Amino acid sequence: MRETDFVSGFARGLKVIEAFGETRQRLSIAEASKLTELDRATVRRSLLTLAELGYADYDGKFFTLTPKILRLGHAYLAATPLPALLQPHLDHLSERAGQSASASVLDGTEIVYIARASQRRVMSINLTPGSRLPAYCASMGRVLLAALTENEARAVLARSELRQNTPKTRTDPEDLVAEFRRVRAEGYAIIDQELEIGLCSIAVPVENDRGETVAAINIGAPAALVPAAEMKERYLPLLRETQAALRPLLRR
Repeated sequence: MRETDFVSGFARGLKVIEAFGETRQRLSIAEASKLTELDRATVRRSLLTLAELGYADYDGKFFTLTPKILRLGHAYLAATPLPALLQPHLDHLSERAGQSASASVLDGTEIVYIARASQRRVMSINLTPGSRLPAYCASMGRVLLAALTENEARAVLARSELRQNTPKTRTDPEDLVAEFRRVRAEGYAIIDQELEIGLCSIAVPVENDRGETVAAINIGAPAALVPAAEMKERYLPLLRETQAALRPLLRR
């Protein structure tokens, strides 16, 4: 891309939007400036523009995003057939497993949920399409990272905040790279309470008709009911069936 084609003001505005999150629903100009590492004047102009266009509310000190911001995410979901194609298969998978089933894609260092069929709430956070989780410690994230080249996966880890979410969380880059190799070879990933205590999950890649990974699907279950050691036997056959049913439908 030529330098003259890059709109820096637009890029800064998107960075300001990304500063908001589940734990950062209200931001002052100073807080947004610190999070984005942009100067206050730039952040102020971006936030006031969002407020003027109806994408944010401003009470004189704090800004909060409005429901109108969902139009931006809906544009992706409406423009790609993948979520609509996956949803009925996830619904069927969830019913057969008796557990929640989800689908996600990789976005930088995170996975983004694009479809979900929920049987019961397994995690403390409410996951819906658009929700994000760190890729390194999520089963779908490990499947998606395993689909990259080793150098690409290492680069993602280098940009990630490898946080110890629970005593079981793997954070050593070499350990994670070795796990990606295993996932690549065996075709599935299992997480044993690495993201949150009490949650186990198993994931497989979703491949198109050329064998390219385009997404991941998983089943999550309470560890008290389904220990990690039982996830493969119980749910991998169901995931494999869904994987096989989707592959001929996903034409490049």
